[in-house]
Amino acid sequence: MNLKDEYDKEFVEDLGNKLSAIATSFNKDSFSNTIINNDWKNRELKDRMRFITMSIHSHLNYPYPKQIEILSSIVSDYSGLKGMVFPDFIQVYGLDDLKVSLKAIELFTQFSTAEFAIRPFIEKYSDATMHQMLVWSKHENHHLRRLASEGSRPKLPWAPSLKGFISDPTPSLPILENLKNDNSLYVKKSVANHINDISKDHPDLVLQIAKKWYGNATNTNWIVKHALRTLLKKGNKKALSIFGLDNSKNINIADLALSKPQINIGDFIHFDFNLINKSKQERNIRLEYKIAYVKASGSTSNKVFQISEFTLKKNSLRHFKRKQWFKELSTRKHYPGNHKITLIINGDEKENITLNLIK
Repeated sequence: MNLKDEYDKEFVEDLGNKLSAIATSFNKDSFSNTIINNDWKNRELKDRMRFITMSIHSHLNYPYPKQIEILSSIVSDYSGLKGMVFPDFIQVYGLDDLKVSLKAIELFTQFSTAEFAIRPFIEKYSDATMHQMLVWSKHENHHLRRLASEGSRPKLPWAPSLKGFISDPTPSLPILENLKNDNSLYVKKSVANHINDISKDHPDLVLQIAKKWYGNATNTNWIVKHALRTLLKKGNKKALSIFGLDNSKNINIADLALSKPQINIGDFIHFDFNLINKSKQERNIRLEYKIAYVKASGSTSNKVFQISEFTLKKNSLRHFKRKQWFKELSTRKHYPGNHKITLIINGDEKENITLNLIK
């Protein structure tokens, strides 16, 4: 099922029934008919959500605090995408009432997520909202702890960037500090993604945080590893050194070969090779490869893929075989030409081989 179909006629009618049961002036038939019209099938996910939000407002003819009171009484009946209509209502209509809106966000996010709804409040009431986020970062409910991190991410996907936090991420650092040893995977992923956002503009700050945090607790170590993924893929030696992965001396590649020297766009190849530890001690290895994809202009764009992280015993060899597709994707269009595949060990480029991609 397409995600936008979460907002279907059944959902709209159910929502209308619940609202009319509480607000007697709410015309559920008008509400449903306004939403489910001839244009509905052409509306995409976010457009459907926003249109439902606007229709709730136009049919629920009360002041904003009373609207929130009514919505609060039924929000627990909806979760996931369906539940996101409720924080979206706050985002659109609640920006002039900080007190009521923050209280409602605290409730609504526990059934879906208010990560998008909170951001306009951060922009308009930065100090007050971030203070509340700091309080939420210690809340017993993991949805609120996660909101404290996710809602203040500088570059949250599908949301406008928080430009002030891109320039200066320090307002969110106390929140991340509170969450660095969280037991919830939902929260840990958010903290790691938040720090990864920061690393794109302030790598030295993130490296300072990582060095301070790493080695203190299992949950924290997990966060640090995922938070540094962009720096690790770039081969940043300071990031690699935190995990003992910054040295590739005496680690060599041998017998690198392609299954075919030439393939059509849409096909795949295998490449295999041997990894040899010629040193006299066990070594920590981060093994990756980089493909220089040919662009329409004839220039190339690199993408790094991770193969594995492991330890390799002294004077030992390990064989690897990798399958690589060159089919068209929504995120990548392929063009004919020579594509260079380069193996990377602990951030250092080693052997490479060239594949000819044809139409």
